[in-house]
Amino acid sequence: MLKWQLTLRCSCALVLASIALQPRDSFAQASVGSTSIRPFVLGFTPVIGRNGFVGGVSVDAEGVITRAVVDAKGLLAARSDALASDRKTKLRMVSLGALEKALAELVVNRKPIPEEVSFLAGIQRVEYVFALPDKSDIILAGPAESWRVDDRGVAIGVTTGLPVVRLDDLLEAFRTAEIAATGRGISCSIDPTEEGLARLQTLLKNRNLQFSRRTTDLMQKAVGANQITVTGVAGDSHFARVMVAADYLMKRLAMGLEDAPVAAMPSYMNLVAKQGARSAGTASPRWWLAVNYSPLLRTEDGLSWQLRGPGVKAMTENGFVDSTGTLVESGRADRQAQRWADTMTAKYEELSRAEPVFGELRNCMDLAVVAAIVTHYDLVKHVGAELPLLTKGKHVRGPRYHNPQTVEPHLSVARTRKGWIVGVSGGVDLDSWSVLNEPETGAVSRPSDCPSDATWWWD
Repeated sequence: MLKWQLTLRCSCALVLASIALQPRDSFAQASVGSTSIRPFVLGFTPVIGRNGFVGGVSVDAEGVITRAVVDAKGLLAARSDALASDRKTKLRMVSLGALEKALAELVVNRKPIPEEVSFLAGIQRVEYVFALPDKSDIILAGPAESWRVDDRGVAIGVTTGLPVVRLDDLLEAFRTAEIAATGRGISCSIDPTEEGLARLQTLLKNRNLQFSRRTTDLMQKAVGANQITVTGVAGDSHFARVMVAADYLMKRLAMGLEDAPVAAMPSYMNLVAKQGARSAGTASPRWWLAVNYSPLLRTEDGLSWQLRGPGVKAMTENGFVDSTGTLVESGRADRQAQRWADTMTAKYEELSRAEPVFGELRNCMDLAVVAAIVTHYDLVKHVGAELPLLTKGKHVRGPRYHNPQTVEPHLSVARTRKGWIVGVSGGVDLDSWSVLNEPETGAVSRPSDCPSDATWWWD
Protein backbone atom coordinates (compact mmCIF):
# COMPACT_ATOMS: atom_id res chain seq x y z
CA MET A 1 0.00 0.00 0.00
CA LEU A 2 1.16 3.55 -0.70
CA LYS A 3 0.73 6.28 1.86
CA TRP A 4 -0.53 9.79 1.21
CA GLN A 5 0.61 12.40 3.69
CA LEU A 6 -1.38 15.51 4.57
CA THR A 7 -1.17 18.22 7.21
CA LEU A 8 -3.72 20.63 8.56
CA ARG A 9 -2.13 23.99 7.85
CA CYS A 10 -3.83 25.11 4.64
CA SER A 11 -6.19 27.63 3.12
CA CYS A 12 -8.61 27.23 0.25
CA ALA A 13 -10.08 30.74 0.08
CA LEU A 14 -10.64 32.21 -3.34
CA VAL A 15 -9.91 35.91 -3.81
CA LEU A 16 -10.68 38.25 -6.68
CA ALA A 17 -7.85 40.04 -8.43
CA SER A 18 -7.26 42.02 -11.57
CA ILE A 19 -3.81 41.15 -12.91
CA ALA A 20 -2.53 41.58 -16.44
CA LEU A 21 -1.78 38.27 -18.14
CA GLN A 22 1.96 38.39 -18.86
CA PRO A 23 4.70 35.74 -18.93
CA ARG A 24 7.01 35.57 -15.98
CA ASP A 25 10.59 36.53 -16.76
CA SER A 26 12.54 34.96 -13.94
CA PHE A 27 12.21 32.12 -11.51
CA ALA A 28 13.76 31.51 -8.11
CA GLN A 29 14.98 27.95 -8.08
CA ALA A 30 15.29 27.98 -4.31
CA SER A 31 11.52 28.33 -3.98
CA VAL A 32 10.87 24.97 -5.61
CA GLY A 33 10.97 21.73 -3.66
CA SER A 34 9.15 19.37 -1.35
CA THR A 35 8.08 20.67 2.04
CA SER A 36 9.18 18.71 5.09
CA ILE A 37 5.95 17.81 6.89
CA ARG A 38 4.75 15.73 9.83
CA PRO A 39 1.65 13.85 8.63
CA PHE A 40 -1.35 12.92 10.72
CA VAL A 41 -3.69 11.72 7.97
CA LEU A 42 -2.89 8.65 5.88
CA GLY A 43 -4.67 7.68 2.69
CA PHE A 44 -4.06 4.57 0.63
CA THR A 45 -3.80 3.65 -3.02
CA PRO A 46 -3.57 -0.05 -4.00
CA VAL A 47 -0.30 -1.10 -5.59
CA ILE A 48 0.53 -4.64 -6.62
CA GLY A 49 3.90 -6.36 -6.53
CA ARG A 50 6.81 -6.39 -4.15
CA ASN A 51 8.32 -3.06 -3.10
CA GLY A 52 5.37 -1.17 -4.59
CA PHE A 53 6.55 -1.45 -8.17
CA VAL A 54 5.68 1.10 -10.84
CA GLY A 55 5.07 0.25 -14.48
CA GLY A 56 6.24 -3.34 -14.17
CA VAL A 57 9.55 -2.29 -12.60
CA SER A 58 10.59 -2.78 -8.97
CA VAL A 59 13.18 -0.89 -6.94
CA ASP A 60 14.50 -2.48 -3.75
CA ALA A 61 15.72 -0.72 -0.60
CA GLU A 62 19.23 -0.45 -2.07
CA GLY A 63 17.89 1.34 -5.14
CA VAL A 64 18.45 -1.56 -7.56
CA ILE A 65 15.91 -1.64 -10.38
CA THR A 66 14.59 -4.92 -11.83
CA ARG A 67 11.61 -6.27 -13.75
CA ALA A 68 8.82 -6.85 -11.21
CA VAL A 69 6.98 -10.09 -10.43
CA VAL A 70 3.19 -9.91 -10.26
CA ASP A 71 1.45 -10.62 -6.96
CA ALA A 72 -1.54 -12.70 -8.10
CA LYS A 73 -3.45 -12.36 -4.81
CA GLY A 74 -2.96 -8.61 -4.81
CA LEU A 75 -4.14 -8.45 -8.42
CA LEU A 76 -7.33 -10.31 -7.56
CA ALA A 77 -8.03 -7.97 -4.65
CA ALA A 78 -7.39 -4.89 -6.78
CA ARG A 79 -9.70 -6.07 -9.54
CA SER A 80 -12.47 -6.46 -7.00
CA ASP A 81 -12.15 -2.71 -6.39
CA ALA A 82 -12.70 -1.86 -10.07
CA LEU A 83 -15.56 0.50 -10.77
CA ALA A 84 -18.74 -1.31 -11.71
CA SER A 85 -19.39 0.70 -14.85
CA ASP A 86 -17.31 1.43 -17.93
CA ARG A 87 -18.50 5.01 -18.20
CA LYS A 88 -16.47 6.82 -20.84
CA THR A 89 -16.48 10.43 -21.99
CA LYS A 90 -14.57 12.44 -24.57
CA LEU A 91 -14.22 15.42 -22.26
CA ARG A 92 -14.22 15.44 -18.46
CA MET A 93 -13.69 18.69 -16.58
CA VAL A 94 -11.69 18.96 -13.37
CA SER A 95 -11.96 22.21 -11.41
CA LEU A 96 -8.67 22.94 -9.66
CA GLY A 97 -10.43 25.38 -7.34
CA ALA A 98 -13.00 22.81 -6.26
CA LEU A 99 -10.34 20.09 -6.05
CA GLU A 100 -8.28 22.35 -3.79
CA LYS A 101 -11.33 22.80 -1.57
CA ALA A 102 -12.00 19.04 -1.52
CA LEU A 103 -8.41 18.36 -0.46
CA ALA A 104 -8.61 21.02 2.25
CA GLU A 105 -11.80 19.44 3.63
CA LEU A 106 -10.10 16.04 3.74
CA VAL A 107 -7.28 17.57 5.75
CA VAL A 108 -9.58 19.42 8.14
CA ASN A 109 -11.72 16.32 8.71
CA ARG A 110 -8.67 14.04 8.93
CA LYS A 111 -9.91 11.73 6.20
CA PRO A 112 -7.85 9.72 3.71
CA ILE A 113 -7.67 10.76 0.07
CA PRO A 114 -10.21 8.62 -1.82
CA GLU A 115 -9.33 6.75 -4.99
CA GLU A 116 -11.48 9.09 -7.11
CA VAL A 117 -9.28 12.01 -6.07
CA SER A 118 -6.01 10.05 -6.36
CA PHE A 119 -6.85 9.21 -9.97
CA LEU A 120 -8.40 12.59 -10.88
CA ALA A 121 -11.81 11.17 -11.77
CA GLY A 122 -10.35 8.91 -14.46
CA ILE A 123 -8.96 11.54 -16.85
CA GLN A 124 -6.52 9.83 -19.22
CA ARG A 125 -4.88 12.85 -20.83
CA VAL A 126 -5.04 16.58 -20.14
CA GLU A 127 -5.86 18.18 -23.48
CA TYR A 128 -7.23 21.56 -22.39
CA VAL A 129 -6.44 24.26 -19.84
CA PHE A 130 -9.13 26.88 -19.22
CA ALA A 131 -8.47 29.92 -17.02
CA LEU A 132 -11.76 31.45 -15.85
CA PRO A 133 -11.37 34.88 -14.16
CA ASP A 134 -15.14 35.18 -13.74
CA LYS A 135 -15.15 32.03 -11.63
CA SER A 136 -11.70 32.40 -10.02
CA ASP A 137 -10.86 28.95 -11.29
CA ILE A 138 -8.70 26.91 -13.64
CA ILE A 139 -10.20 23.89 -15.41
CA LEU A 140 -8.28 20.91 -16.78
CA ALA A 141 -10.12 18.77 -19.32
CA GLY A 142 -9.57 15.61 -21.33
CA PRO A 143 -10.94 12.15 -22.16
CA ALA A 144 -11.83 9.93 -19.22
CA GLU A 145 -13.41 6.66 -18.20
CA SER A 146 -13.80 4.29 -15.27
CA TRP A 147 -10.66 2.46 -14.20
CA ARG A 148 -9.24 -0.64 -12.59
CA VAL A 149 -5.78 -1.51 -11.27
CA ASP A 150 -3.94 -3.93 -13.57
CA ASP A 151 -1.29 -6.57 -12.92
CA ARG A 152 1.46 -3.93 -13.09
CA GLY A 153 -0.08 -1.83 -10.36
CA VAL A 154 -1.28 0.82 -12.83
CA ALA A 155 -4.76 2.36 -12.81
CA ILE A 156 -6.00 1.90 -16.40
CA GLY A 157 -9.25 2.60 -18.24
CA VAL A 158 -11.59 -0.38 -18.24
CA THR A 159 -12.20 -0.15 -22.00
CA THR A 160 -9.12 1.52 -23.48
CA GLY A 161 -6.41 0.09 -21.23
CA LEU A 162 -4.75 3.52 -21.14
CA PRO A 163 -3.55 4.77 -17.73
CA VAL A 164 -5.35 7.53 -15.87
CA VAL A 165 -3.74 10.76 -14.69
CA ARG A 166 -2.63 10.76 -11.05
CA LEU A 167 -2.96 13.49 -8.46
CA ASP A 168 0.57 12.95 -7.12
CA ASP A 169 2.02 13.47 -10.62
CA LEU A 170 0.03 16.71 -10.93
CA LEU A 171 1.41 17.87 -7.57
CA GLU A 172 4.97 17.03 -8.63
CA ALA A 173 4.53 18.82 -11.97
CA PHE A 174 3.40 22.02 -10.25
CA ARG A 175 6.01 21.72 -7.52
CA THR A 176 8.81 21.51 -10.09
CA ALA A 177 7.41 23.84 -12.77
CA GLU A 178 9.95 26.58 -12.18
CA ILE A 179 12.99 24.33 -11.91
CA ALA A 180 11.92 22.64 -15.16
CA ALA A 181 12.83 25.88 -16.93
CA THR A 182 16.39 25.96 -15.59
CA GLY A 183 19.56 23.88 -15.80
CA ARG A 184 19.00 20.28 -16.81
CA GLY A 185 15.27 20.59 -16.17
CA ILE A 186 13.30 17.35 -15.73
CA SER A 187 15.15 14.29 -16.98
CA CYS A 188 16.40 10.84 -16.18
CA SER A 189 19.28 8.85 -17.60
CA ILE A 190 20.57 5.30 -17.22
CA ASP A 191 24.27 5.13 -18.07
CA PRO A 192 27.34 3.00 -17.42
CA THR A 193 30.10 4.40 -15.25
CA GLU A 194 33.32 5.65 -16.79
CA GLU A 195 35.14 2.90 -14.94
CA GLY A 196 32.83 0.28 -16.43
CA LEU A 197 33.33 1.61 -19.94
CA ALA A 198 37.09 1.63 -19.46
CA ARG A 199 36.98 -2.02 -18.40
CA LEU A 200 34.82 -2.82 -21.43
CA GLN A 201 37.24 -1.09 -23.78
CA THR A 202 40.16 -3.05 -22.33
CA LEU A 203 38.26 -6.28 -22.88
CA LEU A 204 37.39 -5.39 -26.47
CA LYS A 205 41.03 -4.74 -27.34
CA ASN A 206 41.56 -8.51 -27.22
CA ARG A 207 41.73 -9.42 -30.91
CA ASN A 208 40.93 -13.06 -30.11
CA LEU A 209 37.59 -12.20 -28.53
CA GLN A 210 34.91 -14.37 -30.12
CA PHE A 211 31.20 -13.66 -30.41
CA SER A 212 29.60 -16.01 -27.86
CA ARG A 213 27.45 -16.15 -24.77
CA ARG A 214 30.60 -16.20 -22.65
CA THR A 215 31.78 -12.99 -24.33
CA THR A 216 28.49 -11.28 -23.49
CA ASP A 217 28.83 -12.41 -19.87
CA LEU A 218 32.37 -11.01 -19.75
CA MET A 219 31.15 -7.69 -21.18
CA GLN A 220 28.34 -7.47 -18.61
CA LYS A 221 30.78 -8.10 -15.79
CA ALA A 222 33.18 -5.50 -17.19
CA VAL A 223 30.53 -2.78 -17.54
CA GLY A 224 29.03 -3.40 -14.11
CA ALA A 225 25.91 -1.72 -12.76
CA ASN A 226 24.52 1.25 -14.67
CA GLN A 227 23.87 4.45 -12.74
CA ILE A 228 20.47 6.16 -12.67
CA THR A 229 20.36 9.97 -12.65
CA VAL A 230 17.11 11.87 -12.07
CA THR A 231 16.92 15.67 -12.24
CA GLY A 232 14.16 18.22 -11.65
CA VAL A 233 11.76 16.04 -9.64
CA ALA A 234 12.04 14.23 -6.32
CA GLY A 235 13.80 10.92 -6.86
CA ASP A 236 11.38 9.09 -4.59
CA SER A 237 8.25 10.40 -6.35
CA HIS A 238 5.95 8.45 -8.65
CA PHE A 239 6.81 10.93 -11.42
CA ALA A 240 10.49 9.99 -11.19
CA ARG A 241 9.74 6.29 -11.04
CA VAL A 242 7.63 6.53 -14.20
CA MET A 243 10.50 8.20 -16.10
CA VAL A 244 12.99 5.57 -14.95
CA ALA A 245 10.64 2.64 -15.62
CA ALA A 246 9.78 3.89 -19.13
CA ASP A 247 13.47 4.45 -19.94
CA TYR A 248 14.40 1.02 -18.59
CA LEU A 249 11.71 -0.79 -20.58
CA MET A 250 12.49 1.17 -23.75
CA LYS A 251 16.11 0.03 -23.56
CA ARG A 252 15.11 -3.58 -23.01
CA LEU A 253 12.84 -3.48 -26.06
CA ALA A 254 15.44 -1.78 -28.23
CA MET A 255 18.20 -4.21 -27.36
CA GLY A 256 16.01 -7.30 -27.65
CA LEU A 257 16.23 -8.18 -23.97
CA GLU A 258 12.48 -8.84 -24.09
CA ASP A 259 10.02 -9.14 -26.95
CA ALA A 260 7.95 -6.13 -27.92
CA PRO A 261 4.34 -6.43 -26.69
CA VAL A 262 3.04 -5.14 -30.05
CA ALA A 263 3.32 -6.53 -33.56
CA ALA A 264 5.79 -5.39 -36.23
CA MET A 265 8.28 -3.93 -33.78
CA PRO A 266 11.54 -5.88 -34.07
CA SER A 267 14.35 -4.92 -31.77
CA TYR A 268 17.29 -2.85 -32.93
CA MET A 269 19.50 -5.93 -32.59
CA ASN A 270 17.18 -7.83 -34.94
CA LEU A 271 17.37 -5.00 -37.45
CA VAL A 272 21.16 -5.02 -37.24
CA ALA A 273 21.28 -8.78 -37.73
CA LYS A 274 19.07 -8.60 -40.81
CA GLN A 275 20.44 -5.44 -42.42
CA GLY A 276 24.01 -5.39 -41.18
CA ALA A 277 25.81 -2.43 -39.66
CA ARG A 278 28.75 -0.24 -40.57
CA SER A 279 30.13 0.47 -37.15
CA ALA A 280 33.66 1.83 -37.32
CA GLY A 281 34.42 0.89 -33.72
CA THR A 282 32.67 0.00 -30.49
CA ALA A 283 29.30 1.64 -31.06
CA SER A 284 26.80 2.36 -28.31
CA PRO A 285 23.48 3.56 -29.72
CA ARG A 286 21.52 5.65 -27.23
CA TRP A 287 17.76 6.18 -27.19
CA TRP A 288 15.77 8.61 -25.13
CA LEU A 289 12.15 9.74 -24.90
CA ALA A 290 11.34 13.41 -25.44
CA VAL A 291 8.30 15.69 -25.66
CA ASN A 292 6.50 15.60 -29.00
CA TYR A 293 3.71 18.16 -29.36
CA SER A 294 2.31 20.10 -32.28
CA PRO A 295 2.25 23.87 -31.67
CA LEU A 296 -0.05 24.58 -28.75
CA LEU A 297 -3.32 26.32 -29.59
CA ARG A 298 -4.33 29.29 -27.47
CA THR A 299 -7.00 31.95 -27.61
CA GLU A 300 -6.08 35.58 -28.22
CA ASP A 301 -6.53 36.44 -24.55
CA GLY A 302 -4.31 33.53 -23.44
CA LEU A 303 -7.00 32.08 -21.17
CA SER A 304 -7.74 28.87 -23.06
CA TRP A 305 -5.14 26.35 -24.26
CA GLN A 306 -5.18 23.10 -26.16
CA LEU A 307 -2.34 20.55 -26.07
CA ARG A 308 -1.99 18.91 -29.47
CA GLY A 309 0.07 16.05 -30.80
CA PRO A 310 1.13 12.57 -29.64
CA GLY A 311 3.11 13.91 -26.67
CA VAL A 312 6.15 11.60 -26.81
CA LYS A 313 8.75 10.57 -29.36
CA ALA A 314 11.80 8.32 -29.29
CA MET A 315 15.13 9.93 -30.15
CA THR A 316 18.50 8.35 -30.91
CA GLU A 317 22.12 9.01 -31.64
CA ASN A 318 25.24 6.91 -31.79
CA GLY A 319 28.00 7.00 -29.26
CA PHE A 320 31.44 5.44 -29.44
CA VAL A 321 33.69 4.20 -26.68
CA ASP A 322 37.07 5.82 -27.29
CA SER A 323 40.49 4.46 -26.39
CA THR A 324 40.18 5.73 -22.81
CA GLY A 325 36.80 4.09 -22.25
CA THR A 326 34.84 7.34 -22.46
CA LEU A 327 31.46 7.26 -24.19
CA VAL A 328 31.58 9.97 -26.86
CA GLU A 329 28.37 11.23 -28.49
CA SER A 330 28.65 11.45 -32.26
CA GLY A 331 25.65 13.69 -32.88
CA ARG A 332 24.53 11.23 -35.56
CA ALA A 333 22.19 8.26 -35.60
CA ASP A 334 22.79 5.12 -37.60
CA ARG A 335 20.07 4.06 -39.97
CA GLN A 336 18.81 1.05 -38.02
CA ALA A 337 18.80 2.89 -34.67
CA GLN A 338 16.76 5.69 -36.25
CA ARG A 339 14.43 3.14 -37.82
CA TRP A 340 13.79 1.59 -34.43
CA ALA A 341 13.17 5.00 -32.82
CA ASP A 342 10.73 5.96 -35.58
CA THR A 343 8.87 2.67 -35.11
CA MET A 344 8.53 3.22 -31.38
CA THR A 345 7.22 6.76 -31.96
CA ALA A 346 4.67 5.50 -34.49
CA LYS A 347 3.52 2.74 -32.14
CA TYR A 348 3.57 4.77 -28.94
CA GLU A 349 -0.21 4.75 -28.48
CA GLU A 350 -0.32 0.98 -28.97
CA LEU A 351 2.62 0.52 -26.63
CA SER A 352 0.85 2.62 -24.00
CA ARG A 353 -1.96 0.08 -23.93
CA ALA A 354 0.35 -2.94 -23.78
CA GLU A 355 2.84 -1.38 -21.34
CA PRO A 356 0.89 1.39 -19.54
CA VAL A 357 4.02 2.96 -18.07
CA PHE A 358 4.60 4.55 -21.47
CA GLY A 359 1.14 6.12 -21.22
CA GLU A 360 1.94 7.23 -17.68
CA LEU A 361 5.06 8.96 -19.00
CA ARG A 362 2.94 10.79 -21.57
CA ASN A 363 0.57 11.83 -18.79
CA CYS A 364 3.53 13.18 -16.82
CA MET A 365 4.67 15.13 -19.88
CA ASP A 366 1.16 16.55 -20.35
CA LEU A 367 1.10 17.63 -16.72
CA ALA A 368 4.54 19.21 -16.96
CA VAL A 369 3.38 21.24 -19.97
CA VAL A 370 0.20 22.24 -18.13
CA ALA A 371 2.26 23.36 -15.13
CA ALA A 372 4.55 25.34 -17.44
CA ILE A 373 1.56 27.14 -18.99
CA VAL A 374 0.00 27.97 -15.62
CA THR A 375 3.32 29.10 -14.16
CA HIS A 376 4.68 31.02 -17.15
CA TYR A 377 1.51 33.03 -17.59
CA ASP A 378 0.66 33.39 -13.88
CA LEU A 379 -2.81 31.98 -14.49
CA VAL A 380 -3.49 31.33 -10.81
CA LYS A 381 -3.03 35.02 -9.97
CA HIS A 382 -4.78 36.14 -13.12
CA VAL A 383 -8.01 34.32 -12.24
CA GLY A 384 -7.77 35.37 -8.60
CA ALA A 385 -7.45 31.88 -7.13
CA GLU A 386 -5.40 30.47 -4.29
CA LEU A 387 -4.24 26.89 -4.82
CA PRO A 388 -1.51 26.28 -2.23
CA LEU A 389 -2.17 22.55 -1.85
CA LEU A 390 -2.00 21.91 -5.59
CA THR A 391 0.57 24.37 -6.86
CA LYS A 392 2.85 25.20 -3.93
CA GLY A 393 3.63 21.72 -2.67
CA LYS A 394 2.31 22.59 0.79
CA HIS A 395 0.93 20.04 3.24
CA VAL A 396 0.03 17.30 0.73
CA ARG A 397 2.60 14.78 -0.36
CA GLY A 398 2.06 11.78 -2.60
CA PRO A 399 3.30 8.22 -2.04
CA ARG A 400 7.07 7.85 -1.71
CA TYR A 401 9.13 5.04 -3.24
CA HIS A 402 12.64 3.70 -2.92
CA ASN A 403 15.01 6.00 -4.78
CA PRO A 404 16.19 4.27 -8.00
CA GLN A 405 19.98 4.32 -8.19
CA THR A 406 21.37 1.41 -10.22
CA VAL A 407 20.46 -1.15 -12.86
CA GLU A 408 22.27 -4.46 -13.04
CA PRO A 409 23.92 -4.87 -16.46
CA HIS A 410 21.96 -6.87 -19.01
CA LEU A 411 23.71 -6.22 -22.30
CA SER A 412 22.70 -7.17 -25.79
CA VAL A 413 25.75 -7.45 -28.02
CA ALA A 414 26.25 -7.73 -31.79
CA ARG A 415 29.47 -8.28 -33.74
CA THR A 416 29.77 -6.32 -36.98
CA ARG A 417 32.41 -6.36 -39.70
CA LYS A 418 34.26 -3.46 -38.13
CA GLY A 419 33.48 -3.58 -34.43
CA TRP A 420 31.00 -4.28 -31.66
CA ILE A 421 27.59 -2.82 -30.90
CA VAL A 422 26.73 -2.73 -27.20
CA GLY A 423 23.56 -1.16 -25.82
CA VAL A 424 24.34 0.56 -22.54
CA SER A 425 22.48 3.86 -22.13
CA GLY A 426 19.18 5.72 -22.45
CA GLY A 427 17.10 8.47 -20.91
CA VAL A 428 14.07 10.74 -20.74
CA ASP A 429 14.29 14.46 -21.58
CA LEU A 430 11.16 16.32 -20.48
CA ASP A 431 11.71 19.83 -21.80
CA SER A 432 8.20 21.06 -21.00
CA TRP A 433 9.03 24.76 -21.43
CA SER A 434 10.13 24.38 -25.05
CA VAL A 435 6.54 23.40 -25.89
CA LEU A 436 5.45 26.96 -25.05
CA ASN A 437 7.45 28.38 -27.95
CA GLU A 438 5.39 29.93 -30.76
CA PRO A 439 1.88 28.72 -29.93
CA GLU A 440 -0.79 29.19 -32.57
CA THR A 441 -3.68 31.57 -31.90
CA GLY A 442 -7.20 30.42 -32.63
CA ALA A 443 -10.54 29.41 -31.16
CA VAL A 444 -10.59 27.07 -28.16
CA SER A 445 -14.11 26.30 -26.95
CA ARG A 446 -14.90 27.32 -23.38
CA PRO A 447 -15.90 24.39 -21.13
CA SER A 448 -19.48 23.70 -20.18
CA ASP A 449 -20.63 25.21 -16.92
CA CYS A 450 -20.36 23.13 -13.79
CA PRO A 451 -23.75 21.47 -13.10
CA SER A 452 -25.36 22.20 -9.75
CA ASP A 453 -24.92 18.62 -8.51
CA ALA A 454 -21.21 18.37 -9.43
CA THR A 455 -18.41 18.28 -6.91
CA TRP A 456 -14.99 19.00 -8.43
CA TRP A 457 -15.46 17.22 -11.78
CA TRP A 458 -18.16 16.84 -14.44
CA ASP A 459 -18.64 15.72 -18.05
